Amino acid sequence: PDWAGGFADWQPGEAGAAARVADFARRAAGYDATRNLPAVEGTSRLSPHLTLGEISPNAAWHGIADAVGEAVAEPFLRELGWRDFGQNIIDQFPDYGDVPGRAAFTRFPFRDDPEGFQAWARGQTGYPIVDAGMRQLWATGWMHNRVRMIAASFLVKHQLIDWRQGERWFWDCLVDADYGSNSLGWQWVMGSGVDSSPFNRIFAPVGQSVRFAAADYIRRWVPELAHLPDDAIHAPWEAPQALLRAGVRLGREYPEPIVNHEAARARALAAFAAARTE
Repeated sequence: PDWAGGFADWQPGEAGAAARVADFARRAAGYDATRNLPAVEGTSRLSPHLTLGEISPNAAWHGIADAVGEAVAEPFLRELGWRDFGQNIIDQFPDYGDVPGRAAFTRFPFRDDPEGFQAWARGQTGYPIVDAGMRQLWATGWMHNRVRMIAASFLVKHQLIDWRQGERWFWDCLVDADYGSNSLGWQWVMGSGVDSSPFNRIFAPVGQSVRFAAADYIRRWVPELAHLPDDAIHAPWEAPQALLRAGVRLGREYPEPIVNHEAARARALAAFAAARTE
């Protein structure tokens, strides 16, 4: 879809923010059902305007709630509240982008892996949903929120690379980079934050890709795989015949997976257990 180009149609300024509120008001009733689908225009796309002060959270809140009613708007309003929570966390813990909110994570045995980090940053991990997100980020300065969580989880749990490296990469690349939201999001995924997901919640990239119907999103951002059918595109290494028909060779046109999901999950849980017992 054309919109999947990210913010090619982004209009900086207060007028652009007002136009985005009006656009989202027409779609807000479907927000809760579509906001996790990266191939669908289901999010508000207000984040750059909020970050740059082109619209206040209060104006965004009332712009949507007044248009569709607070009951209908509640899922979106909840996300605005989460953003405000991030600002509050930074007010209390100014170094939250550097210091884990939970002491056990100061001992976490991260791996020093420059090549692995580069593969992640360039969208060359061999996991299509991760690579699609990282390429969208680099090309447009924005990434779908569900895919942000998947990509972040992959870096810190599948690759055991320090979450602060990922936090800084996002900070450098995102047009909506916000210190509170960014550090809160990374510590949430890591499990190290003051109010975060538990560490053992390790996203399975393939399962997430299938569950949230990311096939067309992958086709947009990983064109090497564009001719694969839906049942093969999420885990191409499991579909040799489909790869052959599409003329894709793993390790040539598209990389082989840099880690095995089950082995990486077991390694991550062992690292977490070691950090807790030290």
